[in-house]
Amino acid sequence: MLRLGFLIAICALSVACASTGAVPQPFPSPRGSAPTARPPASAPPAVSEPETSAPPLTPEQRLGQRIASAALEFRGVPYRNGGADPAGFDCSGLVAYVFSQYGRVVPRQTNAQFTAGAPVSPGSLRAGDLVFFSTVAPGASHVGIALDDDEFVHAPSSKGVVRVERLTTEYWRTRFVGARRVN
Repeated sequence: MLRLGFLIAICALSVACASTGAVPQPFPSPRGSAPTARPPASAPPAVSEPETSAPPLTPEQRLGQRIASAALEFRGVPYRNGGADPAGFDCSGLVAYVFSQYGRVVPRQTNAQFTAGAPVSPGSLRAGDLVFFSTVAPGASHVGIALDDDEFVHAPSSKGVVRVERLTTEYWRTRFVGARRVN
């Protein structure tokens, strides 16, 4: 009976210690060396920044990334012909709305957006660039916002929601008519 009481007391004390949040001290170090401090259990491990040789982003590139990120926030929003707000978008309405959130005015119609800004070669695409396709009529009839050199976000009518696609899929690759940088 005494042994059972002792065992219960040990268990109760060990649970109490575990719930105090106390941080155990490091093991003693060999003589002559300073002990190394361990971070508390709740602290994330130290991570060093990887060394990169890439130059820092220009303000234009940072804006393009913010525009692309903002466009991604509308994934799943329904397609609405003539729509230009979060209740529903058509392709050019999504572009005009997202760019306006960053103080950039772009034309509302796809064919007018195709003449805005500067042309960009497919190999030079970056986040925030506009990508254009011929889908329902000759020339630029559909637009999206590039996320990188292969992915873009757009408001297609076929599936009914804003979504991400790849430029390299056969459908989009064969309908690509150009890209513009307007940010």
